[in-house]
Amino acid sequence: MARPGIFKDWFVIRKDLPQARRATLTVVSFVLPLLLWCVVSYVPWVWHPDVKIELSAEREGVTTVFTAGDRVSKAYFPEFQKEVRDENAAVIAAREAGNPETGARRMNQKLLRQLAPLAMAQGWIGQEDGQNDAALYPVWRDLATGAKTAVKPHLSEENLAIVRQNWERLGALSPEFVFKQLPEDPLLKLIPQGAPSNPVYLPAPHEVIEAGLRDFTAQASTGEQTMGDRYVASLKIILWGFFWACLIGIPLGILCGVFDFFSKLCEPFVDFFRYMPAPTFSTLLVAVLLAGDAPKVALVFVGTVFQMVLVVSKTTRLLDPALLEAAQTLGAKPKQMITQVVIPGIMPNLYNDLRILLGWAWTWLVIAELIGVKSGLTEFIETQGRFRNFERVFPVIILIGVTGFVTDQFLSWLHGLMFPWAGRSGALSRGIARVFTWPFRAIAASRGKALAEHAERMAAVRNQTQTP
Repeated sequence: MARPGIFKDWFVIRKDLPQARRATLTVVSFVLPLLLWCVVSYVPWVWHPDVKIELSAEREGVTTVFTAGDRVSKAYFPEFQKEVRDENAAVIAAREAGNPETGARRMNQKLLRQLAPLAMAQGWIGQEDGQNDAALYPVWRDLATGAKTAVKPHLSEENLAIVRQNWERLGALSPEFVFKQLPEDPLLKLIPQGAPSNPVYLPAPHEVIEAGLRDFTAQASTGEQTMGDRYVASLKIILWGFFWACLIGIPLGILCGVFDFFSKLCEPFVDFFRYMPAPTFSTLLVAVLLAGDAPKVALVFVGTVFQMVLVVSKTTRLLDPALLEAAQTLGAKPKQMITQVVIPGIMPNLYNDLRILLGWAWTWLVIAELIGVKSGLTEFIETQGRFRNFERVFPVIILIGVTGFVTDQFLSWLHGLMFPWAGRSGALSRGIARVFTWPFRAIAASRGKALAEHAERMAAVRNQTQTP
């Protein structure tokens, strides 16, 4: 059965797709998870096991207090509302019976602050006025009289009726806030309001964006680091740890791949040691290198260098033996074979190995920054996660992923410039490589010419000695 035309040339074994299709699939690979996240977060009938409280109330005899922004299960939220309605019904019944409770002035003052989250969301008061009773008192009046209307979140008709009833009693006693003028009997409590929500560990995309912009543009307090400072500190730990791993791992890996002596001497222990979890050495590293960045860099080094030795030695062994045989035939010494045949021959594949190993080094960042004195991006992640502020955790996680991805793509692009003979490359990369390799090509051409002249002289000598 013939394939539909729409799928033509999309699924061909061992054949690269056209550049436009490859770019499209790359974009789709990011769009699909983001789309799924948006569907889960914004489509009301999809999942949403919790309710995010927008307006809350305290209940009598209950020690757990929910405030705006907290999440409760969808099954419990109606019970929460019912308990508050029952308390209001008891207050109304006591009034009608002519036996209202007294001594509730302090409780009424706290009740006035129920509207603080809603007023701040509308921009009617500032964040610092959440407990400013003089600023909140007019909000009750304006909502009761219709001078102001709440939007996102809005007040339900039930709560609007409660606001009007409460203001009728408040306004009759004092047009402005005066604690001694508050009613002695209880006011009615607002009924909790909320919206369907993901669990706290999966905030909606807009919450993540807002929190990220807020954190990355905020000025740091005295003695604190900005997010930019934390980011730079984390980059230094990764780059220094990877640098030392390369300094040790690359030469040792090449020696193991070239000489069986080094292979049998080093690789068994390296293969044994790489199975030991690097974090188990964290206490030892802190004891030896003290607090600070040194043990963090060392942990990235320990977690990367042993893998690097084995990967580089494997890449070295994959070099075409014909190149080594040709060099030996031409009289190359071991040092010349390593520096002029092995290293140039493995360079394109070694470069790709280092790209992959750099990604491996990034996986140690979070663990490394937790040992000794917590620092960098990980300190922020750990602190905010402890307080369940996951909308502030996600931007940092995404930043780490974006940094790794962009770095890898940039290094991949450089591979085409530096080694245009080793894979796909465009006219630009071939041209740049031709410019930068011109001195080496000139030296190679000169050496080739000298070898050819030498071969001609040797042939002439042989002819003379063979002539009778």
